[in-house]
Amino acid sequence: MGQILVYTGQGKGKTTAALGLAFRALGRGHRVGVVQFIKGKWMTGERHQAARTEGLDFHVMGEGFTWESEDLTRDQQAARKAWEKSRELIQGGAHQVVILDEITYAIHYNWLTLDEVLETLASRPAGTSVVLTGRHAPQGLMDAADCVTEMNKVKHPFDQGQKALVGVDF
Repeated sequence: MGQILVYTGQGKGKTTAALGLAFRALGRGHRVGVVQFIKGKWMTGERHQAARTEGLDFHVMGEGFTWESEDLTRDQQAARKAWEKSRELIQGGAHQVVILDEITYAIHYNWLTLDEVLETLASRPAGTSVVLTGRHAPQGLMDAADCVTEMNKVKHPFDQGQKALVGVDF
């Protein structure tokens, strides 16, 4: 029996928690699919590792952070393509874990409807767990989830002017 897990909130660590779960599942011989909805421009550490990790299907489909975007229509189209890949991975039944990294932004910006996401989650194969990450998780998504973790920012290096750290932040 699979679960729906949501990692949300204003704090750091949502993607990190999801990738930790992926590492755990891979260690048990499970297949894992990851779709990144926003990240795209940076060559992250997880992207490097995914290229050499058996059993991990990793899809970077975003156009970068929306607050840096020059064309939100392009971002919306990228989110729709990421959603189609997500549905394929969830419904295909080949993956025991599917991670939808930063999907909540696509819902928050109305690029995807909550109803279509909930419908896909409800009709997933019995042994498939789906992890959804990002700020602004809608209440309906949290209500449908088996587990919701909210990351709260207490202190963050960015607030002190520190830039993202290779190997820690990306």
